[in-house]
Amino acid sequence: MLPLVWALIIGTAVALYVVLDGFDLGVGILFPFLSEERERDQMMNSVAPYWDGNETWLVLGGAGLWVAFPKAFAIIMPAVYLPLMIMLLALVFRGVAFEFRWVAKPNHARWDVAFSAGSTLAAFAQGLVLGALLQGVTVRDGQFAGGTWDFLSPFSLLCGCALVIGYALLGATWLMMKTEGSVERHARRLGMPLLAALMACVVAVSVWTPLALDRVAERWFLTCRTFRTCCRRLPLVTAKLCGETPVGTARLGSLAGLGGSSHVVDLRLIPGREARSRPRARYHYRN
Repeated sequence: MLPLVWALIIGTAVALYVVLDGFDLGVGILFPFLSEERERDQMMNSVAPYWDGNETWLVLGGAGLWVAFPKAFAIIMPAVYLPLMIMLLALVFRGVAFEFRWVAKPNHARWDVAFSAGSTLAAFAQGLVLGALLQGVTVRDGQFAGGTWDFLSPFSLLCGCALVIGYALLGATWLMMKTEGSVERHARRLGMPLLAALMACVVAVSVWTPLALDRVAERWFLTCRTFRTCCRRLPLVTAKLCGETPVGTARLGSLAGLGGSSHVVDLRLIPGREARSRPRARYHYRN
């Protein structure tokens, strides 16, 4: 029970980090699309009260993995050391750029570039980690047995691009809610293309995953075959039960409803009728 509780805590912490820190990472990713200083100041002001506390959820997720699942931590960390270090350095660089941008006026274009590059690189590195974990790591005798660059593959690169686009969409929605004027208009203009690009990436990842990973394909397609088999046989089972089940069974109605396409009408289902049909009575009329 305790491992399940810790798994829920870790999953919740990572999900909260993705949602909350995704907003301000997305704002940094969208920085190059708005060139005016006034607009960028408005974007920075919208995330200033929140951005420095969102990484706490990421720390909680990592610490929870280390405390609750030390063996998994010892296997996963060597597999993704490089993208994790890139992510941490990008987050530090982004934080420094965020603070120094305000004191470097009037010429702070370089800090704008640093803030945007740090946000984009951090998001891309997180996507690389996600792709590496999805495609699996090489384990031998309970230890990581792969190489330093095993995380780098076309699939993980696609996951990195998808996460950057997803964070950019979160940033656009944040700007729609928290800003007004030209910044809001730019965010609305970017929202639909980002949504279309994200949907395309989701479809590509969903198609690529079973094609690249045999264990995922086996599980997905086995589930689909089982579901199709149940859907095909359920009407037949329902019809057979309707023909053999005694009268007045409440279970019968629910099974007939689940059958969907098979509607069985029988006088035996009407309360008060006998289980067997009676022979039709013959009436003789006198003239």
